[in-house]
Amino acid sequence: MNEEGDSESQPTLPKRFQTARSTLLADRFMNRFITIGGISVIVVVLGIFLFILWQVIPLFLPAEVNQLDEVKIPDRQYRALGLDEYTELPFLVETNGALTFLDLKGNRGRFRKTPGFVETNAITALSYNQERQDLVYGTADGHFSVLELNYKPTFDDGDRTLHANLKPGPSYRVGRSNAPIRAIQYGTSGEERLVVALQSVNGSPEVHATRLIQKRSLFGAGEVSVAGRYNLTSEIDGRPTRLLIDGEASGLFVATASGTLYFFHRRGGQFHLRQTLTPFDDLEDPRIASMEFLLGDVSLVLTSETGHNRIFSLYIPPGKNERLLGQTKEFDRLQGPPDFFAVSLRNKAFMIGHGSHASLHYATTETTRWEQTLPYKITRSRISPKYNRIVLLDQQNQLHILRLDDPHPQAGWKAFFGKIWYEGQSKPQYKWQSTGGSDEFEPKLSLVPLIAGTFKGTFYAMIFAVPIALLAAIYTSQFALPKIRAAVKPVMEIMASLPSVVLGFLAALWLAPLIETRIPSVLLMIALIPLTALLFGLLWSTTPIHIRSWIRPGYEILVFTPILLAILYFAWEAGPWVERQLFVVTDPETGSRIADFRLWWPRVTGADFDQRNALIVGFAMGFAVIPIIFTITEDSLSNVPAELRSGSLALGASRWQTTMRVILPTASAGVFSALMIGLGRAVGETMIVVMATGNTPIMDFNIFTGMRTLSANIAVELPEAPYQGTLYRALFMGALVLFILTFLINTIAEILRQRLREKYRLV
Repeated sequence: MNEEGDSESQPTLPKRFQTARSTLLADRFMNRFITIGGISVIVVVLGIFLFILWQVIPLFLPAEVNQLDEVKIPDRQYRALGLDEYTELPFLVETNGALTFLDLKGNRGRFRKTPGFVETNAITALSYNQERQDLVYGTADGHFSVLELNYKPTFDDGDRTLHANLKPGPSYRVGRSNAPIRAIQYGTSGEERLVVALQSVNGSPEVHATRLIQKRSLFGAGEVSVAGRYNLTSEIDGRPTRLLIDGEASGLFVATASGTLYFFHRRGGQFHLRQTLTPFDDLEDPRIASMEFLLGDVSLVLTSETGHNRIFSLYIPPGKNERLLGQTKEFDRLQGPPDFFAVSLRNKAFMIGHGSHASLHYATTETTRWEQTLPYKITRSRISPKYNRIVLLDQQNQLHILRLDDPHPQAGWKAFFGKIWYEGQSKPQYKWQSTGGSDEFEPKLSLVPLIAGTFKGTFYAMIFAVPIALLAAIYTSQFALPKIRAAVKPVMEIMASLPSVVLGFLAALWLAPLIETRIPSVLLMIALIPLTALLFGLLWSTTPIHIRSWIRPGYEILVFTPILLAILYFAWEAGPWVERQLFVVTDPETGSRIADFRLWWPRVTGADFDQRNALIVGFAMGFAVIPIIFTITEDSLSNVPAELRSGSLALGASRWQTTMRVILPTASAGVFSALMIGLGRAVGETMIVVMATGNTPIMDFNIFTGMRTLSANIAVELPEAPYQGTLYRALFMGALVLFILTFLINTIAEILRQRLREKYRLV
């Protein structure tokens, strides 16, 4: 009864009004499909973000150092610790000059080699160069010899064995005979070699240098001969204590007991005292405890007796014409003078410490990669040439082999976003330069010039595109005849379909050379076109109605177009005349007065002028952005209800007043969306920027210079970036910045769009 009553209480619709079951299923499917599609888009975007983030995270991780092995060595005194390329056969140099090798990969254990001259001479000084793999010995009778180490692998039944061959050189007198050598340094630059020694003469230290020459011919290297001997003691005021020579044998640094550093520069056979400075003159104890070169021999790591650790680099100061030393960086103070120091041969990293405390620093970014207090006191250390091992010698003659995992020391927050004082530069700066011509090059990975370039290109593109696109959309939707509107919109859609590479190609090979010599003409066009439009509108509005009635509404463009074309022709032809009147400079080569804007601009403003510059990018990229802004804006303006337009006109407002005070505010949300979409198009543009600019990462908003954007940098650098290397991940960092930048812009734009929509919402 209840079931029958219920069925009777619900009237049955006629069949023709019932929704088909297939329609309901299709509607349910589409609702779920759209929901799943929206969620999928969010998941994909989030997945892209997480993937980029995963590639970027290793750039900010510190170095990892773990102990691999310990080797007990004979209980002797050692002057130096040396490593081969793969840390297979490290060696220690005894006080008498003999070398003790440790076979870490094979079964030879420990074996000893003695150079031929060791048995007959008392070794009083020694210097080891890990990069060249040579040792220079100084003796008690004032002579020196160079020992070269040559490594050669052999393979026996697939087993690799590394052999060290010693090649001792002849003995030469460095300065005074029978004067013991207390410190010695050796440098070579091909044919020329330089040895500088600190000799004890009647209890007083003297600095002597010997220049050697080995001439080469088609038949190979000739004999080594002494080209000159020099006594530099008279030019040094104080007691010399430490010496250092750069790798090219052209720079000599002498430290005195009072903490003064003397910098001599050698040119040919002459030494010139170029600079005298006190690196720690601000301390109570300015004495220099150690000084060593970083890779490249441009920067000196200096430490004081109180543990202060500073880096001085060679660069040309403003107003000077030669390189001088200047402090560029400073690290945390040690507990005392350094007991050990090791420099990397792969990058600008170095290891330093006092007692049992060791720290690994990276000089370029002024950061500490690893720091630890070890359970033993360290006397000597080395970093392997591959930058994957650290070898330490403690006071108990125990050799510790540590595994070093630091794949991205050049990276970090400061590297990407901070000002860094790079070698050879006169001041800290933001710079991107990922590769160089030598191994000593320090990568410069600042993203700030790329971000600035992105904003610069976007700014000039929007400056060109926004006025044209908005005014064209307003005219087409509110003033143009339907016939004109029907022709304009397809043309704009064709513009939007042009590939970026075509626009970039035309901008680089046709537009840039054309405009280069016609900048005054372009400036005249930029000034005269808006002025002409304003004057035409003013004159047209003041023209008597009986005259204006001759032109039907919507056909005013037929009157304005010839005037506009005439103004364009006039500006183009008048440009050279304006250049001759206003942009005249003196040619530095001939001394004659010439009219050339390309020379005038740098002379007057101090800024550069490049053929491919931001002006070209503004035209080319603006041309790509105009269709997007125009189409969305025109649709938004056209979709304003006709009742609003008719009501405004009926109340006596003109078409222009109706457009500006009724149509535009109502469509403001859509117009703002068009601008934001155009902005996003400009921010992410790649090919136009790559082809139409010099693609140089510079930090200025000069309209006549180029730029490099984040997207263009990824396109240019990624094909040559080693997989998962620092540059590879740095490019992903740029992509992450671009992703976040776009997300923030879109988020802010959406918030503003919603507010505009609510403000002008039709009730």
